[in-house]
Formats: sequence, C-alpha cells, structure tokens
Amino acid sequence: MLQMSQLTIPIQFDWTSIASGTPYAPAAFAFVQEGLGYTTELFEHSNQSNSGLDELDRHVSGQQLCMGLRDYAIERYGLLAPIVLRQWGVFRTEDFGALVFHMVELELLRTSTQDSEEDFRSVFQFDEAFHQRELVQCIGSNR
Repeated sequence: MLQMSQLTIPIQFDWTSIASGTPYAPAAFAFVQEGLGYTTELFEHSNQSNSGLDELDRHVSGQQLCMGLRDYAIERYGLLAPIVLRQWGVFRTEDFGALVFHMVELELLRTSTQDSEEDFRSVFQFDEAFHQRELVQCIGSNR
C-alpha cells in the first residue's frame, strides 16, 4: 500500500525543472501536489480518528490519491477536467503514479519502503471516470 505524505507548508517549486525529462507538463506536477493536500483533507474529515496527527504522519494510499485527484480535477476544472489532464499528458491512473514517484525521486514526497507504482495501476478507467454523464452527476452533487 502506498503511503504518501507532504508537509502542508506552502513551498514554491520550479515545476518546469521538475517536469524536465518527463512526458508530463509542469502543471501536472503542481496539480498532484495540490491534489495530495486536497485528498489528505478529504480522508482526514472522513476518518476523524486521524485528527490530531502530526503533519508528517498524514498518509494516503495510491488508490485514495487517484480518487482524490479525480475529484479535485472535477472540482477545479468541471467538464473540462479530462481535457486538461490529457493536455498535461495524463491519460491513466498509472500516469498519476509516475508523477508521484518522480516527485519522490526528487524528495518532494515521501513513501514507505513497501510502496510502488503498482498501487496506481488501473484504479479507474479515465473514459468512465470522466464521462460527461459522471461529470454532470459529480458537479451537480457538490462533492
């Protein structure tokens, strides 16, 4: 199970430099960092037993992060979410994993020794998760 955490201290990164040598746009890395914060908050609110944890002890699994990034994309970009992600080179949940593990290599995120990119494999299918019918339902429900 992938365990990720980040400090919630706002840090400015050179996303262009971070994205260099990858197939992803710099904005995709910024999105993952922001989306990790969003996802962490979502799971903290749904699991009150984690409240009061030190910032370094907040973790989400790869599967949870994929779902959180999906929700964050919909909240942020609405019906344009799949178009924005594709523009950044993100087509599958495996791309989320590649982004995360690139950030781990650069020591921008932490994982445990048992974590792997496999945790991001086929968490959902983008065509289904970002289908217009699904997007309209999510947007209309005020997730």
